[in-house]
Amino acid sequence: QVQLVESGGGLVQAGGSLRLSCAASGNILSINAMGWYRQAPGKQRELVATIRTGGMPNYADSVKGRFTISRDNAKATVYLQMNSLKPEDTAVYYCNYSPGWATAQSGYWGQGTQVTVSS
Repeated sequence: QVQLVESGGGLVQAGGSLRLSCAASGNILSINAMGWYRQAPGKQRELVATIRTGGMPNYADSVKGRFTISRDNAKATVYLQMNSLKPEDTAVYYCNYSPGWATAQSGYWGQGTQVTVSS
């Protein structure tokens, strides 16, 4: 089992910045992917950014150039630096941990943290 604890959400004005953190604990494999997904009201959950152990980050087109994902393997923690935030970034952001080469859907999810961007 793996537990994920997210932090860093909140309310920010458009153009502002937030940094999300997600710490994983439990049975963490050395090979894994961690990432962030978001779900806005009335919409499906969508990928924001993911990064695999030793791999390059992967971003949704809508956040490229504004968001940066990073990870600290020693702390089993993934971060999402969000700059130039837009109202359309408003959503609940979920952390995901996928062991080995498992898909995100079969991995573990955090409880979600609300990000609200006011115009």
